[in-house]
Amino acid sequence: MTATTDSDEFVRLTDPYRRELLAHCYRMLGSVDEAEDLVQETYLRAWRSYDGYEGRASLRTWLHRIATNTCLTALESRARRPLPSGLGGPSQAPEGPLRAPATDVPWLQPLPDSLVDPATVVADRGTLRLALVAALQELPARQRTVLILRDVLAWRAPEVASLLGTSTAAVKSSLQRARARLDEVAPDEDLVEEPAGAADREVLDRYVAAFEKADMEALLELLQDGVELEMPPHLEWFSGKKDVLRFLGARVHEKGGIRMLPTRANGQPAVAMYVREPDGVLRAHSVQVLTVEEGAVARITAFLDPDLVDRFGLPRVLS
Repeated sequence: MTATTDSDEFVRLTDPYRRELLAHCYRMLGSVDEAEDLVQETYLRAWRSYDGYEGRASLRTWLHRIATNTCLTALESRARRPLPSGLGGPSQAPEGPLRAPATDVPWLQPLPDSLVDPATVVADRGTLRLALVAALQELPARQRTVLILRDVLAWRAPEVASLLGTSTAAVKSSLQRARARLDEVAPDEDLVEEPAGAADREVLDRYVAAFEKADMEALLELLQDGVELEMPPHLEWFSGKKDVLRFLGARVHEKGGIRMLPTRANGQPAVAMYVREPDGVLRAHSVQVLTVEEGAVARITAFLDPDLVDRFGLPRVLS
């Protein structure tokens, strides 16, 4: 068999797992950019060792082993990726100016649904939610690995022990500690996997309309009492309907000054926000991921990075 034939066979057999591996690396790292780099590294390592793959494990398991080891190596030199709510308490000055962005923090990134296999989004939506991915970043790397392999990928404890070079008992102990820590840092309601559908879309449509019409009364009706708003890279975040509305009301004034394009991220409804600048042009401002519970918005995570719209296949400027 020629090298070209080998290469063609490798691509044919392994390419169907690429998006699944991206989701895996994203859970591990909390960054789409880094996850894509590590998937590329995974495929390079897999190709180099493909001659030695003799079907001792399923191809999917073999690729996940390589990806996990690649992620663990990367995590040795990377800081965790938080959200603002993971770094301190809420701000008490919603109408005041925001402090300068904390550009030295490696912030958690949203994962566009379009980059993940649709079956993965449907089946594993709960494991991709922002709240859970943020909580995973609180765990030490090996605990994070054990929890993802056991609770997300459903690996058996001996398989995880073999990959990590440890005992089955150690894996079970690590999983117990990881679950306990996850319970501490992630409220139960944030980890509930809720079916997406018409109700979510209705909330999203009303959210978009409220912003585009600068209708704070309509927005008020959409927000839960305990709604939270965070805006990386700013450290400030706000909790409670009163403070969130005061913050938004001080900044959203003019009908037509904002447009939003619906999208999805982390298996959740999301929007790309465009703000009209003095020259009259609507330019990308942020990507907002919404947590919707019981027909209302429970959390708004607004990533204030205009470049993110590229990841979602959306324009930088609207006409």
